[in-house]
Amino acid sequence: MALNPIGRKGWEDINLRFSQMLEDGRHIFDAAANALVGGTEPDVIRDDLFRTDQRINETEQQIRRMIVVHGSVHGALSFPALLVMMSLSKDAERIGDYAKNIFDLAAARPDLGADAGLLTQLKDEISQLLVRGRNLHSTQDEEGARRFLAEADAVQDTCDAELTRCLAVQGTNVSANALAFRYFKRVASHMANVVTALVMPLDKLDFFDEP
Repeated sequence: MALNPIGRKGWEDINLRFSQMLEDGRHIFDAAANALVGGTEPDVIRDDLFRTDQRINETEQQIRRMIVVHGSVHGALSFPALLVMMSLSKDAERIGDYAKNIFDLAAARPDLGADAGLLTQLKDEISQLLVRGRNLHSTQDEEGARRFLAEADAVQDTCDAELTRCLAVQGTNVSANALAFRYFKRVASHMANVVTALVMPLDKLDFFDEP
């Protein structure tokens, strides 16, 4: 979906900031997930993680201000693109929020047992999705976006299946495992929401896989 009716310079400035949000989100997801399943000491990454999350929040606020300015200058023709960007920046911000949730879980030092291996695999897959999703948004590659969404959907399905399994476990506390699968799914889901903007109209944004 073409999203450039608000002036080339203005759109480049907004996209530059949005791209930085996505990169920061990938960075703190990687850090938090490595603390959960990769052996990184949570205290080592704490300050960097929360500084980066604060930068994500500040960048989202900058984008909102820029949206107001460009909407005022360019009028009704700019509204669809600006509404899309408002939605996408919220998805990028939520990636940071879920990374913080993963960090909090890691700080509790849970015993993930046999699920640690699968969570490590999912961590790597989601990290790659975050990088690819950012690149797809920059290149506006619609065919690549469709392939990406199919892969992101498969990751989310795996997380859902594992969460359902955890909820059925009796006699063993696997609450941390269930939360980890849930948080991982939501990170993948918000990145998929960003990529839906390349293949869906505004009213269908976030509903790529709905019947």
